[in-house]
Amino acid sequence: MTSLDGAVALVTGGARGIGAAYVRALHRADARVVIADLLESEGRTLAAELGDRAAFVPLDVTDEDQWTAAVAATVDAFGALDVLVNNAGIANAAPIEHLTTEKWNAAIAVNLTGVFYGCRAVVPTMKAQGGGSIINISSVEGMRGSPGLHAYTAAKFGVRGLSQSLAVELGPAGIRVNSVHPGFVRTQMTDRIDPAHLDIPLGRAGEPEDVAGTIVFLASDASRFTSGAEFVVDGGMIAGIPHK
Repeated sequence: MTSLDGAVALVTGGARGIGAAYVRALHRADARVVIADLLESEGRTLAAELGDRAAFVPLDVTDEDQWTAAVAATVDAFGALDVLVNNAGIANAAPIEHLTTEKWNAAIAVNLTGVFYGCRAVVPTMKAQGGGSIINISSVEGMRGSPGLHAYTAAKFGVRGLSQSLAVELGPAGIRVNSVHPGFVRTQMTDRIDPAHLDIPLGRAGEPEDVAGTIVFLASDASRFTSGAEFVVDGGMIAGIPHK
């Protein structure tokens, strides 16, 4: 039921890290995948490695015109757009008194406004096709507070709310919208954090592939009656109360 044979997926931030793991997992499930990223060299290399069922499009998720172009390029390349994975994100940290407006605006622009632009850009195509699946990547920081990560946390909470409101609005058009909330996952974004300092019941950091299965599930007909839901993939990290 998790076969994606014939489906077309667009993954933002798909050139490396956790986004590349999503791209590979969708491709293994027989989807045709468009890698959308600012990292052109890495994105084109991954697309070339995957072959004919993959393509690269340059995309700054904070640019509305580039979103329009990316959707058009996806449809031109593969004839449809069935799945959007809004994965691109940045993180910056500072105590509130040192959090600059520039850092705040940058995090909100990529992590929340970019998701909004993506959802808005794909909806006309998905409506014309009779449906689709939008998968918005939030975070465990979209479920609880985190000191120093104020802009990131605010944006990820926003993604959670946006996903639910869109699920309600777009359900009659056959478009499902869900949010995914990864915990600590080993990527270039998290390489300075020691997972030993975190209370993870499963006893280890997550790997990008640990989240990728959830993405394939939400992209496929196995989740055909699932919309407006929140999928926490964190090794149990937020299930308990930390104790000192």
